[in-house]
Amino acid sequence: MSDAPIAFIDLKAQRRRIGARMDEAILNVVESAAFIMGPQVAELEGKLAAFARSKHCLSCANGTEALVLPLMAWDIRPGDAVFCPSFTFAATAEVVPWLGATPVFVDIDPVTYNLDPAHLEATIEATIKAGKLKPKVIIAVDLFGQPADYPAIAAIAKKHGLKLIADSAQGFGCTLGGEHPTKWADVTTTSFFPAKPLGCYGDGGAVLTDDDVLMDVMVSLRVHGQATKRDVEAAGFTHDPKYLNMRIGMNSRLDTIQAAVLLEKLAIFPDEIEARNRVAARYADGLAGAVATPRVIDDGVSTWAQYVVETDKRDAVIAHLKARNIPTAVYYPIPIHQQAAYARFPVGPGGLPVTEAKAGVVMALPMHPYLSAADQDRVCAAVREAVFANA
Repeated sequence: MSDAPIAFIDLKAQRRRIGARMDEAILNVVESAAFIMGPQVAELEGKLAAFARSKHCLSCANGTEALVLPLMAWDIRPGDAVFCPSFTFAATAEVVPWLGATPVFVDIDPVTYNLDPAHLEATIEATIKAGKLKPKVIIAVDLFGQPADYPAIAAIAKKHGLKLIADSAQGFGCTLGGEHPTKWADVTTTSFFPAKPLGCYGDGGAVLTDDDVLMDVMVSLRVHGQATKRDVEAAGFTHDPKYLNMRIGMNSRLDTIQAAVLLEKLAIFPDEIEARNRVAARYADGLAGAVATPRVIDDGVSTWAQYVVETDKRDAVIAHLKARNIPTAVYYPIPIHQQAAYARFPVGPGGLPVTEAKAGVVMALPMHPYLSAADQDRVCAAVREAVFANA
């Protein structure tokens, strides 16, 4: 069996498939010189909205700013509570203190790793009872590519009058009962970081919503608080709206070149989601009995941003695979609430025992749409060797 290196995420394989089209798309932008807010940006926004069955899509500079834009538009401020998981990348919680608000950490479901609705409900009620913070927003995360339990989470949000954000940075394209998270969430956000299932050639992000007023405010915030159409009409302003600054905003535009890249990738995205699911199914068969393999929520379809398994022999398995040129990754070895910068923020009743337990046993294997059966066999064989050698 070959010991040649296996790619953890093989972007070059995708480029071999659509490289010529990608080069042409990029060159078209270069030749047009419309580098900022060129026509490809609006075209991409329209196609992303159609794909995710959303009324509006606002592209932006990255997935982190996609999260903060709706929070800014909702005027989240000091004294407000935003509920989110700790078992996720720091960006999910990071944007909350930017606005002076407080992230309140909620435990996860032990099967899906996504927000646990029961603990979410208990955490909201405990926060209300304590009376120090005002509950405002829930951020659910589509971790590793699969949808959170949106029917349950949306019902809790409605019960308590909270806004709901679907942080779909890893899960854009995932569905539950054939529906995208946009069906339940006030806002769905995503990241186009190159390693994501739908990634560009740099940084990028997007916000999707059905809310017309929210969309107008986010359009303004994205470009330095510029005047919206309504603002311009009300003020009788006849100049470029970016010179009438109605809000404290930011600069979070998606580059036209990145939009052109994403248009080409979006065209093959449904096919790649199917391929990712075939790869995941092969892993489930090849790893059965050796490690705990992922389980997707009932009636859910994952985009498999990562293929994450559980084993209490993680260090030995990682070392064994590394010696055989097989890369791995650990998401996330230290949950956010245990990081020094976030330790002062509250956690839900009883703490986060599931989050802390999972952090010690999860590991990710190579995953991408172009992973060959031969390479998967090699990964599975190496995992089984490591596990049973240390039995």
